[in-house]
Amino acid sequence: PITPGELLCLGSSLAFSGLFYYLYRKKARVMARIQEAPKLQVDNDLPALVSAADGRCLPYVALEGIVLPAKAALTSHYHEGLQGVIQKLLLKEHRLIWNSLARSW
Repeated sequence: PITPGELLCLGSSLAFSGLFYYLYRKKARVMARIQEAPKLQVDNDLPALVSAADGRCLPYVALEGIVLPAKAALTSHYHEGLQGVIQKLLLKEHRLIWNSLARSW
């Protein structure tokens, strides 16, 4: 004799397991695509390669080359001889619209 509560727990457990397995497989496919990404060198041929690609965009690539800082390289306080640069970030804000029903932006 199985109670309805036990059936509910079993069903919800199976549903959550299926959902989490689906999300795991989806992320595993993305990771496989990233690991199989072609390695390109930063040189004079790179702009021509990008402009020849579909939509002028390369989905997953690994760029290898020397990066020069715009002003001065950052030096690590914890590891001697380790230097780095900051990537220029572009932030695009979407226009917010006031929802009077929910009273939120």
